[in-house]
Amino acid sequence: MTDIKAVVRVQHPDIVLTETVNHDRSAKVKSVSEAGTDPTSGKFFYRIESSDFSRFEEGLRRDNTVGEFERVIETRDSEAIYSFEYTDEAKILSSVISTANGVTLEMENEGRAWIFTIWVPERTNLTHLWNYAQQHDIDIDLLRVNEYDSLGTKDAGLTDSQREALLVALETGYFEEPRNATLSEVAADLDISQPAASGLLRRGTKRLVVSSLVDDSDESD
Repeated sequence: MTDIKAVVRVQHPDIVLTETVNHDRSAKVKSVSEAGTDPTSGKFFYRIESSDFSRFEEGLRRDNTVGEFERVIETRDSEAIYSFEYTDEAKILSSVISTANGVTLEMENEGRAWIFTIWVPERTNLTHLWNYAQQHDIDIDLLRVNEYDSLGTKDAGLTDSQREALLVALETGYFEEPRNATLSEVAADLDISQPAASGLLRRGTKRLVVSSLVDDSDESD
């Protein structure tokens, strides 16, 4: 099996947080993939950069895709981590990617558009995302796609423990939105502590991202 790492650009006014970043043009939004979200809470975490958080939060209050929100922690003057609850009007592509047996490695905004870096087991799995985009009038462009070291059969720089943790998390639904498994459940399946499981997932995901970016750089050269 040849895994695929794809980078896509999508745009639609109802993709989560689009109205917010349009209101605060200084805002940069990135997903926090390692956040241990309770699948029943409906809360999703993002790392936000903004020159004016009061303006950013004014945009949140106007955004039809956002329900409740909370500034969880400020990591520095211009950066903070927020939790959000989505409304029924929000278009959530990460759940579509999960349905296609994929994993969202990164998500960040580019103006009103969004850049998704995703892993899927086969190129044909991308069809699910394109079908969803066409059904909901979402503009979608494939920026690049690369063959990816198989999560199941090659290491991509992963340790055996990191690979096992990622596979267990994928199979139990930990990467889905909303999550079908908690971090503690993944840890129980691995028979390790919750902090140890969190560390393996965090380092393993980082290793996959670094591996894919190195591949891109090599290909460019």
